Amino acid sequence: MAVKIRLRRMGQKKAPFYRVVVADSRSPRDGRFIEEIGYYDSTKDPSVIKIDEEKAKKWLESGAKPTETVAKLLKIAGVEK
Repeated sequence: MAVKIRLRRMGQKKAPFYRVVVADSRSPRDGRFIEEIGYYDSTKDPSVIKIDEEKAKKWLESGAKPTETVAKLLKIAGVEK
């Protein structure tokens, strides 16, 4: 099972915010996930990024691969691999 750390779109039409989740790569974008590790709100100025560092590090150490966008968010949030 390939595990990814990716964004899950939430919110209303034209007002999105995203949850950072750990999910099986075969599940749909907004479908089933294993664990929620944070959120990202791009509509605020400045953008709000809140990620649980312990959970993120645990999943990265166990082999979960972040998507490009999530990798950038993790770097901004200060989560090192």
